[in-house]
Amino acid sequence: MSKRMGQAAVGLSVLLVAGCGGGGTSPSSQPSASSSPPALSVSSFDLSFAAMSKLTSTTAAGKGKVGVILPDTTSSTRYIDFDAPYIEKALKTAGYSAGDYKIDNAQGVDATELALAQADIAQGASVLIFDPIDSTVGAQVQAYAASHGVALISYDRATFTGTNTYYVSFDNVQVGKLIGAGFNACVKDWHVTAPKVFQLDGGQDTDPNAVSFAQGYNSKIWGTETTPLPAGTKSSTGYTLIGDKITPGWVNAVGATIFTQQFTAHPEINATVEANDGLANAVVTVLKNKGVGAKKIPTTGQDATIQGMTNILQGYQCGSVYKPIYLEAQDAVALATYLRAKQTPPATLVNSTTTPPKGVAGNKQPASLLTPVWVTSANLAKTVIKDKFIDAKALCATVSASVCTAAGITP
Repeated sequence: MSKRMGQAAVGLSVLLVAGCGGGGTSPSSQPSASSSPPALSVSSFDLSFAAMSKLTSTTAAGKGKVGVILPDTTSSTRYIDFDAPYIEKALKTAGYSAGDYKIDNAQGVDATELALAQADIAQGASVLIFDPIDSTVGAQVQAYAASHGVALISYDRATFTGTNTYYVSFDNVQVGKLIGAGFNACVKDWHVTAPKVFQLDGGQDTDPNAVSFAQGYNSKIWGTETTPLPAGTKSSTGYTLIGDKITPGWVNAVGATIFTQQFTAHPEINATVEANDGLANAVVTVLKNKGVGAKKIPTTGQDATIQGMTNILQGYQCGSVYKPIYLEAQDAVALATYLRAKQTPPATLVNSTTTPPKGVAGNKQPASLLTPVWVTSANLAKTVIKDKFIDAKALCATVSASVCTAAGITP
């Protein structure tokens, strides 16, 4: 999408911006309650994309284009490998022609993300779906969209400013709960005695989702949603917390440094909790360098990366939360299609709300929340491999054919 601002072109009415923030709608862009859209729900979507074909009449009733803005190409390859092609497939299956939408990437630059949103609005956008790089640009995009009567969908990361900023993602607290429950099971299965736990949280300094993740796993492990927790915290199951540290900006190298310092100072650490696969791998690398073998010190994660799946199959990571991106892409396009046609989205689709974590300014916003899955060696073949989220051949080349065979994976 061009960054150049120019005379508004006819027809760009929906902008999808993927990222950590979101926006809202002005009264002029609110959907009509009198319409009767097809009753899609968060459980309507699957890998066939068949549910999107039910939206063709709603697509025909709308006007203008859909603009999609993804956040970057460096924090995760997902935006290139999965989000962009899945969103395009969802749009096409819903009846959009090639000239009805544009998909762009902000390349990790706040100013670029805002400029892309402004350019799309200048060309006639009436709905934005965006994945904000951080909460700062999320609030900027929301304010600009609201001032121009443009509805806003925050994709994957929530934006809490505005009065009606739609949020499409997976249930982030539930993601954390899966991590916590998986960790508890792993402590038992790996026979960790008198667990001395260290937690490596995600980027709570910039990402509200990281707060929600921690609230989820803390509730399962420690019985509280407080984050971060003080050292010395004890659980009802006999765990002792050695430390709980935030990784600024989700930077894996920083996480590795934090854990190295903690493990050096506290060699009694024998169980760890990490907020994603990148941080888990940072810890696993440190542990391997210290001579710690498989199934000795648990690690956890999310995102179902190939590195995470490798660590799981090799016995260094308990599991990872899988969030099927094809569900998220369809959900976002469905919601955008209703808003573009000025139709009220079904309550079965906008099935929840999202609230700012403690200390984060903003308002409760409507949300469409999907269900994540905890992946271990037991169900890896039936989830990420079956969905072709992870390439079986590439994974098996990393862990060996015999390991794959034991997990029911055929390259």
